[in-house]
Amino acid sequence: MKMISEIVKGTLPRVCLLVLGIISAGFFLLFFVSGMTAKFHTGNAAGMAVSAALAFVCLFPDTAARLVLKAAENKFGRVLLVLFFLLAAVSVILAVVISVFMARAVDRQPETPANVIVLGCRVKESGASLMLEKRIEAAYEYLSANPDVICIASGGQGSDEPVSEAECIRDGLVSRGISAHRIILEDKSVNTYENIRNSLEIIDSIGAERRAVIITSEFHQLRASMISKKQGLESYSKSSHTFLPLLPSYWVREWFAVAYEWVKAG
Repeated sequence: MKMISEIVKGTLPRVCLLVLGIISAGFFLLFFVSGMTAKFHTGNAAGMAVSAALAFVCLFPDTAARLVLKAAENKFGRVLLVLFFLLAAVSVILAVVISVFMARAVDRQPETPANVIVLGCRVKESGASLMLEKRIEAAYEYLSANPDVICIASGGQGSDEPVSEAECIRDGLVSRGISAHRIILEDKSVNTYENIRNSLEIIDSIGAERRAVIITSEFHQLRASMISKKQGLESYSKSSHTFLPLLPSYWVREWFAVAYEWVKAG
């Protein structure tokens, strides 16, 4: 136990505190700042759980060492420890693999212009949320550079939203100078699956090619492309950038969402 405790008191606390600081900044700092974050989600929950565990090890190394040694005293405890460390190792590997795929999906624009689907995000009483504002700006950039393509603004109206996300996207684009005639509203969807499905129905109804540039936040692009592929849409990506302190929690949330999509596909 003394050896374990000394190890915990040595290099490990410095590493833990560093990681804890980074995680806490991403998961907690702006979570409590009114109006800056969305609702509590799995990314926040996972961050809090990891941060709490790291904090416990750093603050109470002797207790942590005793708990590990006590668990290892019997067969059942040893099995639990092995399963725990195996789960932790697999989780880390999966997180790295998924993150690589997420990073690769961030910016995949087509060689020839394609129509645009802008995925909605929270609308506040004061207007577009920061994340939605970034998506509107990314859509404006692409539509300005490709004046012949149309835009499908996708997103319904939540119970706490003053207007539909699709309307907010259209209004934001029109205020920047994009013609309203180039924008088609899809204002019924409530999740990414419906965003793509309903937008694809619009694409089919106007006789356009089943290919589109998906405009959404960088962390969301991989899952959007996976859902698009399942529904027969050839998708590309142009990403908006998430406010950096908020990115960790949303990135982690996508680990769970992407893993779920993989399980469904299997």
